[in-house]
Amino acid sequence: MNAKEYLSQALWLDQRINSKMEQLETLRTLAMKVNANLTEEKVSGGNITKSHMENTIAKIVDLEKEINEDIDRLVDLKAEIMETISQVDDPTCQLLLEMRYINGKTWEEVARELSFEVRTAFRLHGKTLKEIELIRNCQ
Repeated sequence: MNAKEYLSQALWLDQRINSKMEQLETLRTLAMKVNANLTEEKVSGGNITKSHMENTIAKIVDLEKEINEDIDRLVDLKAEIMETISQVDDPTCQLLLEMRYINGKTWEEVARELSFEVRTAFRLHGKTLKEIELIRNCQ
């Protein structure tokens, strides 16, 4: 895994969590739409029956558990990435990486907040990725 892929892990995990949160909201909306005339369906393997509402609630609970596990993993991953970023020599480059990979800002936002042109942010990013590679290879 190269430096950019390593740093991007948190961004991807954050997006996955957001996607699951949207799914959760959809399930909750569906659960609210279920009317009082719930039909029962037989569950294979026994006499147990579950209503559509119970099935939806079970899916909600399972998805909430997944989201919480992903959030725990994201917190740990961000801490690990922050530790790596803190080893970069230039504080401006540290901030650039934090803004992009920890806070999820776009390159335009990063450049604007650091009072850079976007191409300057890209140049610093490329330079700093090489430093991250060296730091990771020494660990």
